[in-house]
Amino acid sequence: MGIPVVVHTVLKEYMNLFNEHFPGTMKRLYVHGSIALNAYVEDSSDIDFITLTNRRLTEKDLDALTFIHRKIANKYEKPELDGVYALREDLGKLYDGSDKNDYKYPYYNNGEISFGDYFNFNPITWWVLKRKGISILEEEPEGFHFDIQPHQLYSYVLANMNSYWTNRVQTAEASMEQLLKLPSSTLDFEIEWTVLGLLRQFYTIKENDIVSKLDAGEYGLCQLPAEWHDIIKEAMNIRRCEMSEIFNSEKERLEVTLRFSRFLIGYCNNSFKNQISF
Repeated sequence: MGIPVVVHTVLKEYMNLFNEHFPGTMKRLYVHGSIALNAYVEDSSDIDFITLTNRRLTEKDLDALTFIHRKIANKYEKPELDGVYALREDLGKLYDGSDKNDYKYPYYNNGEISFGDYFNFNPITWWVLKRKGISILEEEPEGFHFDIQPHQLYSYVLANMNSYWTNRVQTAEASMEQLLKLPSSTLDFEIEWTVLGLLRQFYTIKENDIVSKLDAGEYGLCQLPAEWHDIIKEAMNIRRCEMSEIFNSEKERLEVTLRFSRFLIGYCNNSFKNQISF
């Protein structure tokens, strides 16, 4: 597939703006995520980036960064940029959620510039970057001097299923009535994010690799009982921006999403927990 034309366009304009405000500061620009996995979906995928600079950007730089990203976002609704500003020495660092990391980072996520610990410094990010990351600047990509071991990947993914994903499911179960009052587009996002997100975790644990959401969906259709195929297909159709009439009501598809989530988290715990050292 390569890098889509629209992604090239957005990145070129982003680099021009960055160089206007921070001349001579950008050293490298890497793209990871769905684009690196050759799974970009128009009007759905983000541009996951890591910009390496020759000095550590600070809170004093946030106004200029806000201007850059706001200008890009106003011109290009999709695809959205999503990434961080760091130094080469930061590659391979792992965010532990303790708020005790040595450095804070400017990062852009969900349309906002923030400054602090960067949550996406995790084994999945570094696994994809090292193996499939794309260098956008003309220079050849430099060798990466970090490595992520399989046990780190497994441990991170299973811990994520038992924290972030379990909490997300519990919250949804406790607020079913409120969720059902939301617009269909909001429920679409929740279903896609949950079903395909959990299937990516499932794939990683079983196959020692990382795939896109749609590839994880295809894998789930091959690996999991037919009972769950409808909700997997529903999530894949949402991801592709395709209309479907698989379920009779919003309540039904939300309930199946939550039952599937419970099933897959439980399956992974029962099948793989003893194989993983935390």
